[in-house]
Amino acid sequence: MKAIFDWVEERTGLGGIVSHFLNEDIPASSGWKHVLGSMAMFAFLLQVVTGILLALNYAPTVGEAYSSLKYILTELTGGPVIRSMHHWGASMMIIVVVMHMCQVFLWGAYKRPREATWIAGVVLLLLTLAYGLTGYLLPWDNRAYWGTVVTVQIAGQAPGAGPYVQRLLGSDGGAIGAVTFSRFYAAHVLILPPITALMIAFHVYLVRKHGVAPEPMETATKKFYPSQVYKDTVAIFLMFCVLVGLSIAASVPLGRMADPTDTTYTPRPEWYFLFLFQLLKLFEGPLELLGTVVLPNLAIVALFLVPFIDRSKVVNVSKRLGAFAVLGLAGITWGALTMAAVKTTPIENEFAKALDRPVEAWQTLPADDVAAIGYFQQANCGKCHEARKTERDEEWLLEHFNQNAGSVSLRPVQWKGLAKFHGRLNDTHRAAMEQGATPAWALAGAGVYQMNQCGACHLLKGVGNKIGPAIDGLAFRRDKPWVVEHFANPQKLSPGTSMPPYKFNPEQMENITRYVMMIPR
Repeated sequence: MKAIFDWVEERTGLGGIVSHFLNEDIPASSGWKHVLGSMAMFAFLLQVVTGILLALNYAPTVGEAYSSLKYILTELTGGPVIRSMHHWGASMMIIVVVMHMCQVFLWGAYKRPREATWIAGVVLLLLTLAYGLTGYLLPWDNRAYWGTVVTVQIAGQAPGAGPYVQRLLGSDGGAIGAVTFSRFYAAHVLILPPITALMIAFHVYLVRKHGVAPEPMETATKKFYPSQVYKDTVAIFLMFCVLVGLSIAASVPLGRMADPTDTTYTPRPEWYFLFLFQLLKLFEGPLELLGTVVLPNLAIVALFLVPFIDRSKVVNVSKRLGAFAVLGLAGITWGALTMAAVKTTPIENEFAKALDRPVEAWQTLPADDVAAIGYFQQANCGKCHEARKTERDEEWLLEHFNQNAGSVSLRPVQWKGLAKFHGRLNDTHRAAMEQGATPAWALAGAGVYQMNQCGACHLLKGVGNKIGPAIDGLAFRRDKPWVVEHFANPQKLSPGTSMPPYKFNPEQMENITRYVMMIPR
């Protein structure tokens, strides 16, 4: 091994570089408070690794992005964990970078001669936020699409430069399309990573050049290895354990595919941008520009100018009351705006939340088809027959059913529905008929819907009449208690309606309510 190390050292000098790095002198007061920089660097490297693993299976086009991500989550070994690590890793990276900036601010480590080190840190903070902004669109689900629409519209409000910024983002008047997607992907994967790597290298160089900021009047030093290396390693390991735990326990759901026509969707940014979202609500009308452009940019400029505003001598952190006050005020403001945004988020019922996931085959079918699948299972037809379209006409099928029904207790109208169903079987029907593909309550609920001729007044997946409101997307308009009450006493909630009251038993009420509430738009 010594011969190998000597060979590598003679030809590359790596051994000397590593030795110099590990044996550098640092202030004796260095300790756990200085682990955040190493944690931030590890978080970035982890994002690079998980990002590469995702990119190997991701199709960066509008037409395939959603499907490829669905493939990662459902077919790829370890895919859900990889995606969750990348998602939660982004949040963790922002938290660690912000904590690192706060620690440097409180200790006054931005003062001469470390002004450039602080500025490089601010640039890295902005780059970290840029990753969150550009990566938000890439799942191409409804949440990503409409959140990015808001972002692009805000960018268009910049005085004079707004239209040019939107054009740079690939947006035409705030609309989102293939060009916007491609540019966000290019920025996230091709532009930001090399810039970040260069800025990290420059930041580390400045830290090594000027050294870690010591306590006032401190002269004692120690070696970076082993004491500080140990602390950095433990902190990184604990952070990694938390991230793995989050990735396993809190998977990141994939919403419905982006739908530009779904204007009822309420967009919400990631939690770290919620304060800006709430800030916009405080400045409406003529003051909107103040909240969208002026104040955020003033905050960024203030961050860059911190070393030049505070040029006082370095004092012990316990005496930096002004720094604690400024940081406390900023934290309270951020927390208050974020909590206000969370509280004002519309509360969706359980069915609306469920409908934000990919639609299953049975949810795309009319009620008579779903009910017929239930009849097919109830009659145990699958024991002898495959689910495929038949060339027999309806009369032949009805006669066949009557002769072979045996003990199957289906009503004539149900046999007729099953006969019609056999004449139009397709791939969607077969997908819904697979084992466990359609919940039992949906089959029963569709049966109740059909037996009570709800389609005589209501439209569901294109089948029925328009006398009453369409059933599609009901969960986005009403909650479950309202629907239950409306079935039992429609005149109470809709005075003048021609809908009669229905005296369902508890099981029927539960099944039909769940069924109609799970029909997507």
